[in-house]
Amino acid sequence: MRISKDGPPPGEHEPEQLEARLAARLATLRTEQGWSLDELARQTGISRSTLSRLERAEISPTAALLGKLCSAYRRTMSQLLAEVESEPPQLVPAGRQTVWRDEASGFTRRSVSPPHPGLRGEVVEGVLRPGADISHDGPPVPGLEQHIWVLEGELEVTAGDREHPLRAGDCLRLRLWGRSRFRNPGAGPVRYAVLVVLP
Repeated sequence: MRISKDGPPPGEHEPEQLEARLAARLATLRTEQGWSLDELARQTGISRSTLSRLERAEISPTAALLGKLCSAYRRTMSQLLAEVESEPPQLVPAGRQTVWRDEASGFTRRSVSPPHPGLRGEVVEGVLRPGADISHDGPPVPGLEQHIWVLEGELEVTAGDREHPLRAGDCLRLRLWGRSRFRNPGAGPVRYAVLVVLP
């Protein structure tokens, strides 16, 4: 995983600082729940050693690992990433939007409109390279509302047992209760926007 901001960075080591804060936040969340590493490993299916290394910022989480942790802590990925940054302003310039990359799975995620106190919605831009396939065991918050709008390319979204093939311009509206999957079946990258509304 790699967290970054486009445009001129405020500091040379900003992505590393964000990753260190993410690791610290993951450790704090586990402590707040009163969970041991063994208990969190049981709940997420992630090995104890991997969890320990994540919390010490020795390794970066993949999209799949972060998704499992978000589910355990009942947070969206955007909420978790927002918690390791300072309070986001009302105006979010393009160059200051947090970009999270998982090179291993071919997934890039831009927090266009991050979570904000008093607001229930957020906007995320996703890019999947050809053949990329991301699965989630369940939503971080049951009943999470999503509006998935394909901007370029092709996207296949599976929610529960139902598969939805989407092309540029198509918008899928749903509430998530179970497993979901995002796959790029096309020959080129797919770029899409997700409008997320907390129940």
